[in-house]
Amino acid sequence: MIEAVQFLNGLAHALATMALYREGHPARERAIEAAYQALLDLQARTPSVFFTFLGEEVICGQQPLRELQQWDWGTRLSNVGVQRLEFEPDVEADDFAALLEDLLARLTLSGPSSAEARPQRPSRIKIGAVGIKGESDVEVPTATINYSLGAEAEAIRWLHLEVQDRNMLHLAEAEAVVRSLSVAMHGERHIMIPLLKLHGYDQYTTTHALNVAVLAMALTEFLGLSPRDVRAFGVSGLLHDIGKTRVPHEILLKPGKLEEHERIIINRHTVDGARIIIETEEHLDLAAVVAYEHHIMIDGGGYPTLRFRRDCHYASRVVHVCDVYDALRTNRPYRSAWSAREAIDYIAERAGTEFDGEIAPVFVNMMKQWEGHVAELTDVAQPLVLGGPVTSLDAPRSSSPSPGNS
Repeated sequence: MIEAVQFLNGLAHALATMALYREGHPARERAIEAAYQALLDLQARTPSVFFTFLGEEVICGQQPLRELQQWDWGTRLSNVGVQRLEFEPDVEADDFAALLEDLLARLTLSGPSSAEARPQRPSRIKIGAVGIKGESDVEVPTATINYSLGAEAEAIRWLHLEVQDRNMLHLAEAEAVVRSLSVAMHGERHIMIPLLKLHGYDQYTTTHALNVAVLAMALTEFLGLSPRDVRAFGVSGLLHDIGKTRVPHEILLKPGKLEEHERIIINRHTVDGARIIIETEEHLDLAAVVAYEHHIMIDGGGYPTLRFRRDCHYASRVVHVCDVYDALRTNRPYRSAWSAREAIDYIAERAGTEFDGEIAPVFVNMMKQWEGHVAELTDVAQPLVLGGPVTSLDAPRSSSPSPGNS
């Protein structure tokens, strides 16, 4: 995406030059023309292109631009309500120049009050704010992008196969999936929690990894953690069950009750997962801890058994809640999926014993408060749009549910 990087650098140079020189100055006009040409070069390759600015992250489409990870213009634009910038094909030079004037006004006046002086007219450029925690107080046209989870699900499948077949865990791809999920979750003015409902249990490891990552990111954002921490917890959620790539399929997909020796093998996935992560990616120490601890209960139950009693990492306690919720909401070979209400009630009732006494109530509150924003998708190609299928807490309860094997 070298063209995208060149365009954004040209955009920043044009804004900096415009701040220095008055209208009509040759240097100013040259900078605007160069930035516009960079946009045309980019659109020759990608006719419809959009950028998202999330904290220190700059994303083109759904691909993070690593070259601009410390690009402070992204933060500056985000701070004045420009978290999304979308260009449709055939942008005219006058419209692009008007965009630069608009951005400069926002940056120099540092507030939406300058919007009153900006004429609203049709344009092939859209700017807007990405909703955080369901709030947005910047009243500007917001680009609405339709996402699906197809690319993310395929990337997770590939990650699992690479670990299974080649013992290779790819950090860059795991981080790219999490960044892409972050963009998808904020694709509208309000946050969205997209969860996949699998067609068959053979898809469980892929679907579950994606869902736990999404839930962990939503919960940590709800808790008020920084964007960097939200993504770190997302990676940990994505990789928490990576050790199951070492479990034979006949055990992982067994429809009936596990024999004792089979239970020992499947329980070993926490240790195997931590070992896989540590041996292949030294920078994923948090994910390794979560992989090891996410089945340990607050009261000391669960597995693996700790030789000396201690508190688990905060991230492990977050992922534990998200892990169990998604497991309960999924059809398994040995039981039917629970309703959202049943799963939430289960977590609420076991706060302080199985689950962290502070995190579990927050999770329950989040799921109730954001109920209408939890989209359940039965197809990875299904677009993510608010107003689509959502989880209902008032769904009929099943009879005599049992959590079974998580």
